[in-house]
Amino acid sequence: MTTPLRLGIAGLGTVGVGIVRIVQKHGDLLAIRAGRPVEIVAVSARSKTKDRGIDLSGYLWEDDPVTLAKRADIDVFIEVMGGHEGPAKDATEAAIATGKDVVSANKALLAIHGQALAEAAEAAGHVIRFEAAVAGGIPVVKSLTEGLAGNDITRVMGVMNGSCNYILTRMQDAGLSYAAVFDEANALGYLEADPELDVGGIDAGHKLALLAAIAFGTQVDFASVELEGIGAVSIDDIHQAADMGYRIKLLGVAQMTGRGLEQRMSPCLVPDTSPLGQLQGGTNMVVLEGDAVGQIVLRGPGAGEGPTASAIMGDVMDIARGTRLSTFGQPAKTLRKARAARAAVPAPYYLRLQLLDKPGALAKVAHALGEAGISIDRMRQYDHSDTTAPVLIVTHKTTRTALDEALADFKGTGVVTGTPVAIRIEAV
Repeated sequence: MTTPLRLGIAGLGTVGVGIVRIVQKHGDLLAIRAGRPVEIVAVSARSKTKDRGIDLSGYLWEDDPVTLAKRADIDVFIEVMGGHEGPAKDATEAAIATGKDVVSANKALLAIHGQALAEAAEAAGHVIRFEAAVAGGIPVVKSLTEGLAGNDITRVMGVMNGSCNYILTRMQDAGLSYAAVFDEANALGYLEADPELDVGGIDAGHKLALLAAIAFGTQVDFASVELEGIGAVSIDDIHQAADMGYRIKLLGVAQMTGRGLEQRMSPCLVPDTSPLGQLQGGTNMVVLEGDAVGQIVLRGPGAGEGPTASAIMGDVMDIARGTRLSTFGQPAKTLRKARAARAAVPAPYYLRLQLLDKPGALAKVAHALGEAGISIDRMRQYDHSDTTAPVLIVTHKTTRTALDEALADFKGTGVVTGTPVAIRIEAV
């Protein structure tokens, strides 16, 4: 086939510019690999006059991304604007309605509206591809939909936000507080304009919801993802976890249980010798487990111009070659609604408590745990002030429901001050 695949790009920020660079630099290579030329026809962004360091003179310009999406001379609409409402949603819907395939890096849009968009695209005979929306340059969507299609997936987990991983590893390596490293990361431009999207786990939660839909054949359900950010993690937690052979990561976990689909994005302890424990800086890692393959680990850059544009172009090349896949790995109308389960699988937990320095304080805490059916694996008491003592407890496996019961009972003991910290310990 020699007919060119014609692209329209909405959004010329870091990722959009990266796509243009790849097409301009590797045009001949793309044509050889796809069996047809791949060309950019038109682009759209907020400012036409901004200097982006690339030559855009050969492309038609549209001020309105919806108008771009409707153009009759493009085959694939590439959406790299971001946002789950407004222009991104309107333009994506317009592209589907006017006969375009869509390639998107927009995790928020797909995590919230993915089911409706997938049904609309598939009913019209078109595809939505979104490799770039999850873990940047790591081909995790392709791994689930293609390479592992013969597996019953049992668990998906990973570190999917490089900014949070940078903060946590920087705290450990430099011995700095969360507040100090947060300010450093913000100054370096590592955080979103609304930092809560990163440190609150929202960005990573969007990605987890998309992977869970593919892995378990369910409708994407971001609203059911349990979210807990890293703001409560202290340098003491970092050091004390290290003393016990663990590192703290913002970890996403999705698994189907007898009670329903468990999806959570929260700080967890992982063994420091595990692949996740060894993950440094802004790198992402996704662990996939299937009944036939066992466990595989995918590691790579989770963001940035080159990695994300690379993922976009991987999807574009599949379309150019004629590869047609359902958005979430199976027809959208066959995806079932999953019952949400809150941390149903038992696990050990790390607890940090501040106890009043009174006789019998530890006994009262142990009694509250015992009443909730929780047994203690390890316990340490650190240097204390004249009135309080920090105590670290690692429990045997328990449910989050039982743990919440114990945490509530701590308030009635009269010996626990402040708010206890509870962090799940994940087997890797």
